[in-house]
Amino acid sequence: MPFIQEYTNDENLMEDVKKLQHNGVNSKDIYILSHDDDRTDRIASNVSANTIGLSEQDVKTVVSNIFNKKGDELRAKLQEIGFSEEDASEYEEDMDEGKVLLIVTSDKNVESLLV
Repeated sequence: MPFIQEYTNDENLMEDVKKLQHNGVNSKDIYILSHDDDRTDRIASNVSANTIGLSEQDVKTVVSNIFNKKGDELRAKLQEIGFSEEDASEYEEDMDEGKVLLIVTSDKNVESLLV
């Protein structure tokens, strides 16, 4: 299961992403996800992180997302990269409250890098 951490402060999130990159975590393994696409894109581009887009999702998921509301789309994205349906629902509720998620799919010990 990927590493995940929630943030309410975009600056703290960006600092942590830079810390991870400085410690050898590849940018392609770092994802930003939030309810606000503009916010997600802005943070991701500021720190050269990824958003979960078409390349990380299979075509079936993408097509069904076109017809789903935002919450369903975010849950599908979380499940696509390795979270259970239950976990995806909990994280989606947190994003409803304005939190931004940092997701890392690297096998490095991410928690120890963020201390």
